[in-house]
Amino acid sequence: MRAVNRGLTAALSAAAVTVGLSVAMATPAVAVGGPCGQNGGGSVGSSGSSGSSGSAGLTGSLMGSLGAGSLGSATGSLANSLPWITGSPDGALPILTGKTKALEMVTGPGSPNKSIERFSVSGTDLGIMWDNGKTGDARGVMMLFGDTVGACGVGGDQWRSNVLFRSGDTNLSDGMRIDSSPLASRGFSKQVIQGLLSSEPGGWPEFTVIPTGGVAVDGVQYVRWMSVRSWDTPGEWTTNYSGLAVSTNNGETWETDPRTVRVNREDAFKTPVDGMPAFAPSNEDWQMSAFVPNRGDGYVYEFGTPSGRSGAARLARVLAGDIRDMGSYEYWKGSGWSSNIEDAVPVIEPAVSELSVQWNPYLNQYVAMYTDLGGLKIRQSPDLVNWSAAQTLISGVTLPSLYGGFMHPWSNKDRDKNLYFVLTTWDRYNVIYMKTDLSTMKMAAADQIDRPDPALTGEQKLLGFDTPVEE
Repeated sequence: MRAVNRGLTAALSAAAVTVGLSVAMATPAVAVGGPCGQNGGGSVGSSGSSGSSGSAGLTGSLMGSLGAGSLGSATGSLANSLPWITGSPDGALPILTGKTKALEMVTGPGSPNKSIERFSVSGTDLGIMWDNGKTGDARGVMMLFGDTVGACGVGGDQWRSNVLFRSGDTNLSDGMRIDSSPLASRGFSKQVIQGLLSSEPGGWPEFTVIPTGGVAVDGVQYVRWMSVRSWDTPGEWTTNYSGLAVSTNNGETWETDPRTVRVNREDAFKTPVDGMPAFAPSNEDWQMSAFVPNRGDGYVYEFGTPSGRSGAARLARVLAGDIRDMGSYEYWKGSGWSSNIEDAVPVIEPAVSELSVQWNPYLNQYVAMYTDLGGLKIRQSPDLVNWSAAQTLISGVTLPSLYGGFMHPWSNKDRDKNLYFVLTTWDRYNVIYMKTDLSTMKMAAADQIDRPDPALTGEQKLLGFDTPVEE
């Protein structure tokens, strides 16, 4: 492993802020890790509402907006507002007993991908993945992250609202190698998806733009993303709208089609945009997405959830060739499909957060992965509509700082019993590559009793952390 760079810093995405605050009382006062070598101190103030902000500097607009919102009255450096993140970055992996194991860091200190040196990515989160739909040597996995930072004090801490990595690594058992990233300059990953309201992170009324789900159709890449207006109470935030960004060059450049925008606030756009659908109250339920690609029936399926962490998941479908035509979408109404978005009913009850859904050949079922206050969960379904009760992969008792589990799209090929996925932990604000042994975890949709929390049964324990050493 490489030496740790202690001149790093990090910004916070919607995902990181709210989970971190939700579990702050349960998190140790002194935690190992964090992406930016914080020194601790200070305290979290009371919650408030975010105001406007101008520049993209971490101690300026970022802390101004976060300080007045999710972090209360915090001001000054990031360290002074996050007292439970006190250690310098070390890339340490949690050592867990039971079916789920941490394999390596995908990003940040301790990552064999050297994301700091190659891409100026020292802190980031999420890691939404999908197959790019290409064949032969061009086939690969796209991986999109949320708010990302690089070097402290350089150009607003090198804050970008999102960056993209590409991977063609087919051997999932030994980690996930990153091949490339769209670059603004040598060694610096660029922000690939831009907002429609603000030109840079930290603007008003569009503070940041966060990807939530991706899918490929005929080799064209599509990403649903949300425009974050403000951080609100812990676990909640407000969006202006969600949009669908399109890339025809394997993720190198992206444009958002105005026809795909789901406006969540009537005052989001002061000037009408040609082709953009009008505000609709039901858009509130479709600010974050998870896609399931064409299953052979010609449709792309989309799960929608509200912004924040307390909503339910609803289901829509659209013929693959019509993915950019919002008028062609159909919504599951409980006993069939409707063209009216207002008819959509929950298929997974609250609380569903950062949802990821895919077909699992080993279980011969669809798997939905998400986090709630109890930890990282999965449910199983034969048809995307009827879902089993929940099983806990990682307990919130074991890792109270976890959020954002996203499955690798090539997981369980050849009926491999292991499910591979990524997870972010708040205390590191970087992405960890993990696996779970599914050999005893099959459930039918009719099974409506949650399996016991493995931390409470004693199956899962945190034994410590495996800290990489310098070479």
